Amino acid sequence: MPFLDDLRDALRAFNRAREWDQFHSPKNLATALMVEAAEVAEHFRWLTEFESRTLSNSMRNAVAEELADVLIFLVILADRLDIDLEQVAWTKLEKNGERYPVKKARGSAAKYNKEN
Repeated sequence: MPFLDDLRDALRAFNRAREWDQFHSPKNLATALMVEAAEVAEHFRWLTEFESRTLSNSMRNAVAEELADVLIFLVILADRLDIDLEQVAWTKLEKNGERYPVKKARGSAAKYNKEN
């Protein structure tokens, strides 16, 4: 996917210029990814379902910044592990389609191996 490839290449250059590659072990990147994901969740803590769907512009912008951090760390981690995110995402979507056929899963939040 050109977008992810372009982003990966830009992140490589950004990190190389700052000599940050030395800090980007898979363990450190996975930890950073979890921290950033938690920062996304933090914006929704204590909100009602309705409030979580109707964020103010400032809250939406703050969430967008955290989502960008999640994406950045995800792309760097995948690059470090030589994982093609686009390919594995398509493969996972296909697998999920088999696990959650529309007839069985429509309107249900149950896991594929649990009864509805």
